[in-house]
Amino acid sequence: MTGPMGGAGMMGSGWGFLRSMRNEDRIKGRSVNRETVRRILAFARPYRRHVAVFLVIVVLSSIAGVATPVLAGWVVNAITDDGDRRLVVTIALVIAGLAVLDAGLSLVQRLLSARIGEGVILDLRRAVFDHVQRMPLQFFTRTQTGALVSRLNNDVIGAQRAFTSTLSGVVSNVIALVLTAAVMFALSWQITALSLALLPVFILPARWVGRRLAEITRESYQLDATMNAQMTERFGAGGALLVKLFGRLNEEADEFGERARRVRDIGVLSALYSSTFFVALTLVATLAQALTYGLGGWLAISGSVTAGSVVTLALLLTRLYGPLTALSNVRVEVMSALVSFDRVFEVLDLAPSLVDQPDAVDLPAGPGRIEFRDVSFRYPAASEVSLASLEDVAVLDRTTNEPVLRGFSFTVEPGTLVALVGPSGAGKSTTSMLVPRIYDVTDGAVLVNGVDVRGLRAESLRASIGVVTQDAHLFHETLRANLAYARPEATDSDLWEALDRAQLGALIRSLPEGLDTVVGERGYRFSGGEKQRIAIARLLLKGPSIVILDEATAHLDSESEAAVQRALGEALVGRTALVIAHRLSTIRDADEIVVLDDGRIVERGRHEDLVTAGGLYAELYRTQFADSPRSSPGPLAAARAAAGPPQTD
Repeated sequence: MTGPMGGAGMMGSGWGFLRSMRNEDRIKGRSVNRETVRRILAFARPYRRHVAVFLVIVVLSSIAGVATPVLAGWVVNAITDDGDRRLVVTIALVIAGLAVLDAGLSLVQRLLSARIGEGVILDLRRAVFDHVQRMPLQFFTRTQTGALVSRLNNDVIGAQRAFTSTLSGVVSNVIALVLTAAVMFALSWQITALSLALLPVFILPARWVGRRLAEITRESYQLDATMNAQMTERFGAGGALLVKLFGRLNEEADEFGERARRVRDIGVLSALYSSTFFVALTLVATLAQALTYGLGGWLAISGSVTAGSVVTLALLLTRLYGPLTALSNVRVEVMSALVSFDRVFEVLDLAPSLVDQPDAVDLPAGPGRIEFRDVSFRYPAASEVSLASLEDVAVLDRTTNEPVLRGFSFTVEPGTLVALVGPSGAGKSTTSMLVPRIYDVTDGAVLVNGVDVRGLRAESLRASIGVVTQDAHLFHETLRANLAYARPEATDSDLWEALDRAQLGALIRSLPEGLDTVVGERGYRFSGGEKQRIAIARLLLKGPSIVILDEATAHLDSESEAAVQRALGEALVGRTALVIAHRLSTIRDADEIVVLDDGRIVERGRHEDLVTAGGLYAELYRTQFADSPRSSPGPLAAARAAAGPPQTD
């Protein structure tokens, strides 16, 4: 005989015990950090009224749970003592009323628990997501994406548990244990003491089961993480292509299958251990009830206790083992929740290196003048921008990086095109990323329209700058969504105009879905040249005063390069342009060419002058065009001439 909700309560506490044992390895060497607790309470503050009502309901529900077995004993006494039918019916109605009340309280408790927990998840996820977006680019180049996503999912959910299952479990179990033990000892201390004597018989083996579960669960998590990483890399278009090209399909399937088989075996073991645990819990509780009925019956016959007290004790016993089992590992539950919060706070505490100054202003209106003034730059060390746990390393590298740019100055006048050239690693791309403040200079200053970019609001600065990179990134969404990312309020006619000017309108019109065509992961449904022209169309929609082209035509065939160059002609007219190029044919007609080597400016001037000078530029040019003398205008010049007079978007 288990009584109303007695078995369910015991099973729920059993699940909590197993879960806490699985997490025991996470809290080794951990202690309660007051600062962590303070920050947790700060997140809970908006829900303090919900928490207060929630705790009151938990208390009322616990009282109702203990009152029901007591009333059941009264019914038995009413039947055996004087057979008062009215009293029996009255008590039965009270028990029914308590059941209805308890059901209602459970629903309200669940609703409040969901509101608190989901609210905390919302606040934490928004805080982490917003914070991560503000991190410097170096953070993303070092961090494992899966580890970062795990902070937003697994650890945030683990933190949520502190406000739901852990909070309610501790409070309800403490109250239930105190009330139940008090009533049982008041009815018969002998029966209660004997019943509790069996508890160690269950707890000790259960802890062994829990430790074993923790071991295989940890292995399962590691295997799951490895399989997720394998699927993420192999299911991407690039990874799938690589697997096919090297003919490794069978090997990949075997490797994945081996890990999946081990996860299966762990699942079978886990089910066996869990079943053993619950069978043992049920068995011990049943044996304890048998002892209660045996000793209680003997005492009832001898007149020491009433028959109703025996029934009450037996019912209350089922409510005693569950709380005792759960509370024996309450430290693990609480510390596991704190660990989850610590892992979330670890990300939030990593300060972004690029933030708007308190007195930051909007970019002044102007044609787009860029000035590099005695600029030096080094990339930050890993310890400055990353976390060891997100890189899956024991300790972050604290080595100070050597400067990438070394004290150079030059100016890009409004409406002109300045090209950056030089060997790989010279600092060209880094230089271009200083303008939209993807990085901040280490020394010197970068000015746009006469204002140091560090004194500008980042949103205002980047609204005036358009960038097309070597690998134009497209989201796995529709073409319309990818284009509108630059200007959400753009109409369809605006989108088509931008596509036409980017030399892509005819192609998109030929597609069955037109603007609603899904571009695929990273835009793999389009060729390299088509993706570049989509990126140019997106830039045209944005209509910036400054354009940065970072190897925008690299790795394209001649036909695609010509199409992209015609599109670039539209994008560059009337705008200030900073162009990085490996193919020198694309920048022969630049207003000025700045040659970088080892982070320094070694030459500058127009194409003809630099070729005549016989320096590094001439060497690079001869390497590429030794047998191809110039006989016609460069592609940028031809495209700009074909575009007609300057215009603005």
